[in-house]
Amino acid sequence: MRSRLLPLLIVLMAAVLLALGFPLAVSRAAAQQQRVVVDRIDDTARVSALAQFVTDDTGSTTGGQERGRTLATELARYNEVYEIRAGVFLRDGTVMAKAPASWVLPAAGEGRDAFGEALLGRRSDDPEQVWPWQDRRLYVASPVVRDGDVVAVVVTDSPTGQLRSRILRGWLVIAAGEAAAMLVAVAAAARLAGWVLLPVRVLDAAAHAIATGRMKARVAAAGGPPELRRLARSFNEMADNVEQVLEQQRAFVADASHQLRNPLSALLLRIELLALELPRGNAEIASVRAEGKRLGTVLDDLLDLALAEHAPADARLTDVGALAGERVAAWRALARERGVRLEWREAAVTAWADPVTLSSALDAVIDNALKFTPAGESVVVTATSSGETSAVVVRDGGPGLTEEELARVGDRFWRSGRHQNVSGSGLGLSIARALLAASGGSLTFAPGEPKGLVATCTLPRSAPAAP
Repeated sequence: MRSRLLPLLIVLMAAVLLALGFPLAVSRAAAQQQRVVVDRIDDTARVSALAQFVTDDTGSTTGGQERGRTLATELARYNEVYEIRAGVFLRDGTVMAKAPASWVLPAAGEGRDAFGEALLGRRSDDPEQVWPWQDRRLYVASPVVRDGDVVAVVVTDSPTGQLRSRILRGWLVIAAGEAAAMLVAVAAAARLAGWVLLPVRVLDAAAHAIATGRMKARVAAAGGPPELRRLARSFNEMADNVEQVLEQQRAFVADASHQLRNPLSALLLRIELLALELPRGNAEIASVRAEGKRLGTVLDDLLDLALAEHAPADARLTDVGALAGERVAAWRALARERGVRLEWREAAVTAWADPVTLSSALDAVIDNALKFTPAGESVVVTATSSGETSAVVVRDGGPGLTEEELARVGDRFWRSGRHQNVSGSGLGLSIARALLAASGGSLTFAPGEPKGLVATCTLPRSAPAAP
């Protein structure tokens, strides 16, 4: 969620900065050009004042050659100092004075348009904006007025290199400011996203903890927006209710199992006494005795499952390879009795687990594998490690399960319809899964090749995170 929210915030802030930066850059360029235009207007006004005394009403030169030379000298010095072309032109375009001598008033374009505007008795309009990538000239024209009539026009032709450089430098300053503001905005967006998403991350961690069996996990509703704080409080209330319901369910199962064991024991005792009065080998008595023992096994498994789902695991760094080897050795006698080869492929593997609960889980998985493996076949137990997890893999040589059956294996009281003749309560793998989950592990199943079932007990190689 952070990877989606943070780019959105950054894009929005960048759009705001650009929306502010573009008008600022345009305004900066216009201000720089306006300064140049004002300077050129002042220059043309000064030259126009000199040119008034060089012309008479008819447009011919007057006042002698002295004033004409003064005007020409002034324009030449102006061009030499500022590298700006300037000239005074009569109404018909005749040159009164200009500098440099090779400069010619353009026959068309901006220069001619400025000249035409000045002939109408007004200064030329503001030139079109010059941008840094445009190599253009800047024309400004002012009329020379004598006795209310325009008798000549002063035109300046300015290079725009320095203007474009100043505009570009101003834009670089603006860009640097925008970049700095963008960095601040990114940092602010990151802090804002972290502040908004912190309760979400805490909620996600707490939900994952509860999903993996750590029912005590809760959320401290102390940060983030008010809506998320209310969500955190609602989550805690929901978790309390779920924990209470599960506790009541566990207590009911444990109490019912415990309360039923005493009557069942008394019933089995009376069956044994009754059997003494009947002929030896009575089939009905044998059937009742077998069903009673099966019911006793189911009650014991229910009690074990209730305890496994409730009791906290004492997780520690455990030598999984050595522990699995001990459990394989303990089951070898039963495997030989059933004609099954129980193989252990020794490996040095460690993981974070409760040794007691891991032993019980491995017993349940190995027992299940031996039940469904026919005589002459093998059950192979292997310990492996990869990345952040370690695993104990039990591969049997039984008939295996279909895809639909694989989706249900490990559910409480579930047994395949093809294996109803095999003794068991259908709770062994459920108990194993609950025991592994208490240590942060898991139990998964997959079809074997070419047959059989592969049960994988996965355990973390590092300490589980605190709830």
